[in-house]
Amino acid sequence: MAIQITSESFSSNQPIPVEFTGDGRNASPPLKWSGLPAGTKELALIVEDPDAPTPEPFVHWVMYKIPADVTSVPEGLPQEKKLKTPPGVMQGQNSFGDVGYGGPAPPPGHGTHHYHFHLYALDKPLEVQPGLDNKSLIASLTGHILDEGDLVGTYRR
Repeated sequence: MAIQITSESFSSNQPIPVEFTGDGRNASPPLKWSGLPAGTKELALIVEDPDAPTPEPFVHWVMYKIPADVTSVPEGLPQEKKLKTPPGVMQGQNSFGDVGYGGPAPPPGHGTHHYHFHLYALDKPLEVQPGLDNKSLIASLTGHILDEGDLVGTYRR
C-alpha cells in the first residue's frame, strides 16, 4: 500500500476523538491523502469496524466518486447523497441505515474497536448512483483498484 491516508485529528492506531463519535458531535473527521499511483481517475472511501459484534464488519462511511485531484476532505461533511464540496462526491448508506458518516458507537464494555478508513485509487470513474451501500460499491470497485491505503483509529466505551 503506497497511499498514505492521515487525519490531523488522530494518528494511526490511536483513539478517535469523542467529537467524531456517536458520543460526541458525530462529525466526520478531516482526512488527507497522498501517494496516489499514476493513472488514478477516481477515489473511494469505506470506513468499517471489523470488531463489531455483527456477522460482517459494521460500515460507518461510504464515500465515492472522489476526483483524483482532491487530496483531502474537511471535518463535518453533511449527510447528503451528493456533496457540493468536494463537487461530484457521493455518499452511500452506512450500517446505521443513514447516508454519510456515522461515528463509532461500539457496545459499552466491548473493548477497543478498530475503525479502518480505507481509501481506494481507481483506474476509471465509477458509473454509479448516489446512496450505494458498501456491498454495491465494492462490486463496482472490483477489477478497478490500482492501490489502496488504510488509516486505523480506535475507540472504546
